[in-house]
Amino acid sequence: MRILLVEDDSLLGSGVCDGLRREENAVDWLKNGESALAALDSTRYDCVILDIGLPRMSGLDVLRVMRDSNDDTPVLILTAQDDISDRVTGLDAGADDYLIKPFEFSELGARLRALARRLRGKSSEAIQYKNISINTAAHTVQCDNHSVELSRREFTLLVELVINQGRVLSRHQLEQKLYSWGDEVESNTIEVYIHHLRKKFSTELIKTVRGIGYIVAKE
Repeated sequence: MRILLVEDDSLLGSGVCDGLRREENAVDWLKNGESALAALDSTRYDCVILDIGLPRMSGLDVLRVMRDSNDDTPVLILTAQDDISDRVTGLDAGADDYLIKPFEFSELGARLRALARRLRGKSSEAIQYKNISINTAAHTVQCDNHSVELSRREFTLLVELVINQGRVLSRHQLEQKLYSWGDEVESNTIEVYIHHLRKKFSTELIKTVRGIGYIVAKE
């Protein structure tokens, strides 16, 4: 997933970023609400992790601006306030879930996976496409019941194409899913990963739509 983390606590933010990246996510980290809104204007995220107590603009104000502008990106709010009224306020403002600080990273990961399932309209971590079985929680892939080893970005690319089967995705759209800010992106990176996936599965798995992008046929 491509995740925007908005958290002004440097120690917590660093720890969350490291954990999310270990779980194969691309993460952009910002420390104030105004910068978060600017990022949301330019980048499509799968989820936003939003601290409530931000400088310059509160997390709730960021959330309200998002929803008022019809931005439906899933939002998980972080709060240090264990008051039911604060949680109700956040949910009523448009949050999809919340987590109270301090928290275990395993719970954060589980809640993000639940949001991703909800976004896909699925009830489990399993994705089946023809003879390919993908487990998004364990980050494992099988083809004809045989394990297939994929790099982090190969895995992310495969999932993105499969869950968008029947839809052409541009190179730019795919790059946004694979890379965080500051990552070096070679001009032919997507083509290289597509080539690897075709070798590991089938040359027919991913079609090139010349001048537009790539597509996995709708099952």
